[in-house]
Amino acid sequence: MDNTLYPVFLKLEELSVLVIGGGKVAVEKLESLLGNAPATRVKLVAKEISHEIGEMQQNFPNISLHERAFVPEDFDEADIAIAAVNSLSVAEEIRTAAREKKILVNIADKPALCDFYLGSIVKKNSLKIAISTNGKSPTVAKRIREMLTEMIPDDMEILLGNMQNIRNRLHGDFSYKVQELNRLTTEYLYESSHLEKRSHRNRTARKQISLYPVMVAFLTFVLLVLLVIYLFVGVSRLR
Repeated sequence: MDNTLYPVFLKLEELSVLVIGGGKVAVEKLESLLGNAPATRVKLVAKEISHEIGEMQQNFPNISLHERAFVPEDFDEADIAIAAVNSLSVAEEIRTAAREKKILVNIADKPALCDFYLGSIVKKNSLKIAISTNGKSPTVAKRIREMLTEMIPDDMEILLGNMQNIRNRLHGDFSYKVQELNRLTTEYLYESSHLEKRSHRNRTARKQISLYPVMVAFLTFVLLVLLVIYLFVGVSRLR
């Protein structure tokens, strides 16, 4: 089945987010939200709020905590909502209330009840990539995120800054600017690929060079053993 989800990047710091739940999963959702947009206004409602969330509030005073049961009126000032609850009946109640208030909601580990999913995020300064598996496997998305984070160079911010300066200096219509930027980025990717291949060859060569002493020592040992055998056989024949 095709992934028909449409990815967007929200300006969360200009929105209000309602989080329902106060356990471990809620902590993970908060860390993701505030790790990407630290100034986001968050209202968290839960019957029990973990110690970790209480400590988090000390660093993020924009989190307001309400230790009580969720009520539909909690949606009144929310732009979007994220629920991390264990009870399916409570999750369905939250989904119904969100629909009535016309608020988009994400309910952790219950894809069928979600209006949107929280993708795994690759972040390198200004570069941000969201990964979706259509709600099927967050674990796979996490592994892909780790792989991309390792592959993307740390100096990406320098490249993005340079490209922004070039774009601002370009004259001509939109089509010409797109053509020039495509040409420059293609050249950069080609050069980066060439350098990576050359670096790989150099690493391979260094590994081979480091093996030479071992190979020489091994061959010397073999020759000594053969020489001892030859001498022993020769002496035996003379006897």
